[in-house]
Amino acid sequence: MTSRTTRTISVRNPRTGATDHEITALDADGVAEVVTRLRAGQDAWARRPVEHRIAVLREFRDAVARRRDEIVRLLEADTGRHQVSVIEVDAVLAGIDRASRFAEEVFAPADLAATADPAVRTGGDLVAHPVVAAISPWNFPFQLALIDAVPALLAGSAVILKPSEMTPRFIPALRACVDETAGLGDVFAVVEGDGETGAAMIGAADAVCFTGSVRTGRAVARAAAERFIPAFLELGGKDPAVVTATADLDAAASAILWGSTVNSGHACMSIERVYVDRRVADAFAETLAGKAERVRLAHPRPADGDIGPIITSAQIDIIREHLEEAVTLGARVRTGGRIEVIDGGSYLRPTVLTDVDHSMRVMREETFGPIIPVMAYDGEDEAVALANDTEFGLSAAVFAGTAEEALSIAHRIDAGGISVNDVCLTGMVPEAEKNSFKMSGLGASRMGPPSVRRFLRRRALLVRETAGPRPWYYDTAR
Repeated sequence: MTSRTTRTISVRNPRTGATDHEITALDADGVAEVVTRLRAGQDAWARRPVEHRIAVLREFRDAVARRRDEIVRLLEADTGRHQVSVIEVDAVLAGIDRASRFAEEVFAPADLAATADPAVRTGGDLVAHPVVAAISPWNFPFQLALIDAVPALLAGSAVILKPSEMTPRFIPALRACVDETAGLGDVFAVVEGDGETGAAMIGAADAVCFTGSVRTGRAVARAAAERFIPAFLELGGKDPAVVTATADLDAAASAILWGSTVNSGHACMSIERVYVDRRVADAFAETLAGKAERVRLAHPRPADGDIGPIITSAQIDIIREHLEEAVTLGARVRTGGRIEVIDGGSYLRPTVLTDVDHSMRVMREETFGPIIPVMAYDGEDEAVALANDTEFGLSAAVFAGTAEEALSIAHRIDAGGISVNDVCLTGMVPEAEKNSFKMSGLGASRMGPPSVRRFLRRRALLVRETAGPRPWYYDTAR
């Protein structure tokens, strides 16, 4: 594939702050060429039995496994962190096997079924959307690049994938894995580009998957609606955690600390608001701050600690603004609280805030950084009201002395996935089907068999097998 454009995009290194990489953005004509080629291969791909597609994807899995160390190294350069990069690649390897099992379930053969009319039986077949455009974000560049692409391919669709222009260094290795997999390149293309490239993809494809901000998600949804194609959107979150007076405060503090700061807080399922029963709020905040002070920066090497640099320059500004505004409005910094520039990279140590309220953006808007605001509540009703006081509804967590007590609260929270006495389980237990609530997204679940089924349309086949009365008009004498 040869692009028709010479437009280049510079890429920042999060560990040094320097621009040390660039990509060439594919223009609309180039996108159209790619999609035309994918369409040419998709029909044969979809007509093959699901077992064939599974075999090809498992061959792709083996190619990724062979290049595992290389991809981890490139992800380190893209993001400035090590351990999460390892987790990402391993999650992709496991995810291909798991999605293959879901595909087997979705395409399991079924006999014609009886209907209310005893003379008619019904069945159907599954028809894939021909070309799916997948546009993925920068926070988990490899895992989220493939979280939609793999199920779509298993469904029988062809996929054009554009990873984020902020974290593109792994793209050549991903392309090599595709090239090493016989037949996959006919239906799977990985392209470089920015928002203009993504817009061209939506204009050429038959369905779109987008992971990113609410602002951009709105634009994607509008563009998809104009073309009358489905849009599967996984957008932002402002996930709350509720801690009751009966909870194990030490365990809750450890879980919430991890859930708020893993990947430097760059996760849509990060815990970004913590509501604690007033009777134990001070003890919880003290425990949390003590644990936070022991978390190490991933410096000077990515593998040396837990908190990597803030990946994008735009996110540095957002985090700083949220933090400074909160302090101005009366928030108390218990630990952390200052962005440090080290060897050109910008880091924020885990930052625990108390004396916060919903007048502060840090309690309303997605921060996407390692800030943990803790607010006291009086009574279960207030905890639920505070947790639901948001435009987001991605996920949440509840900690209590018993699962029953936690579930009584969880059932009242307006979010798609609630972890009980833990955090972020929706990202680690892919069998749990969930939907995004409110502004956190649209479309069927990325988890479980719907992850494959969402790329399929069902064609109903209705068979009349015996004669019987029919509401037809006959050209007969009356």
